[in-house]
Amino acid sequence: MLAGAVALGYLGWFSTDHDVPESGYVALVLGVVFSLIVGIGLMALVFYSSRAGYDEPAVLIREPEGETKEGQGGPR
Repeated sequence: MLAGAVALGYLGWFSTDHDVPESGYVALVLGVVFSLIVGIGLMALVFYSSRAGYDEPAVLIREPEGETKEGQGGPR
């Protein structure tokens, strides 16, 4: 599949006689850089949230019987 993709890329790149203007190359570079920044940033957030414990499932912590906070009118 990689060889096919490389062959298709090569044929697509060199099979035309049109030149890409300088602004096209600038747009291409900016798009690649922006995509890399977004991808690296999102992966960093995934690793940070995993290490910090934000990905753990929620756990219900029940209060012990008889210890209710004042003014909340808990069960008696």
